[in-house]
Amino acid sequence: MKNILIIGSNGQIGTDLLTKLREKYSDKQVIASDIRSPKLPDPYFVHLDATDAKAVRKVIKEYQIDEVYLMAAILSANAEKMPMKSWDINMQVLFNILELGKEGLIKKIFWPSSIAVFGPHTPRVNTPQYTVMDPNTVYGISKLAGERWIEYYKEHYQVDVRSARYPGIISWKTLPGGGTTDYAVEIFHEAIKKGRYTSFLAENTRLPMMYMPDAIEATINIMAADKRNLSVHSAYNIAGISFTPAELAKAIQVYLPSFEIDYAPDFRQAIAESWPESIDDTMAFKDWHWQHKYNLDEMVKDMLEHLSEQYHKKLDLAKI
Repeated sequence: MKNILIIGSNGQIGTDLLTKLREKYSDKQVIASDIRSPKLPDPYFVHLDATDAKAVRKVIKEYQIDEVYLMAAILSANAEKMPMKSWDINMQVLFNILELGKEGLIKKIFWPSSIAVFGPHTPRVNTPQYTVMDPNTVYGISKLAGERWIEYYKEHYQVDVRSARYPGIISWKTLPGGGTTDYAVEIFHEAIKKGRYTSFLAENTRLPMMYMPDAIEATINIMAADKRNLSVHSAYNIAGISFTPAELAKAIQVYLPSFEIDYAPDFRQAIAESWPESIDDTMAFKDWHWQHKYNLDEMVKDMLEHLSEQYHKKLDLAKI
């Protein structure tokens, strides 16, 4: 019976990942941890500052942890506001876990990378697994550095680390935490609450996105894969759906015809323009059979269904 630790369990991805892993295993096998306490009491939650190496080691030993999902990080937009702090946090939490893997205290690690590792000279359409990587954001630089370090620990110390480059993640349970693709979540909340939204990205800014159930599926599947089949030891490209703010708004208007959108691009526009428009995830399909399930319409309908319940609003989601 293996024990799993999620670091950053209160975050956008960590929240859904915790639910799914506890469904697969059991509550007591999947320990939640975060620097912030959860909204609801959880007997298997541990308050943890992941930058504190001694504290992390203590939790790993106390709960006899076999696998770690390291989901804690400062995301792209927020990282630009505090570069040095973000660099220190994003790198330190990774090193704390890698060192424990090196010592043999952890058998398997998942660490998420991001499309932020790409930059202005990366091919933007069907971005390949191996290509130019010249990120110009603190978040992207830290993720690229992290990819190099996890491959180094794999090659030199045989640490089993798996990683995927997440695109923008869309979910209804938890709000995102300061990323460049946050508009794709905010827009749903505002559509239901106010019937209009002002996007901080320009209308034709196309970015790779993924619905949360697909992201969780990818995360769990790569961890379950036979390591002999994994040929990429930095981070795998994974793709979902690519769209622009205007296309997303149009898809929402199918169900909410009165919804309106306007545009006021801010500093996040420059970040978005340095990222890919679409991703080639052939190697993830080949090595561990990755394939996304949700298309744009399915994602929009599911988001609106869940959020309408959350806001206690009755929406007729039958197509017009």
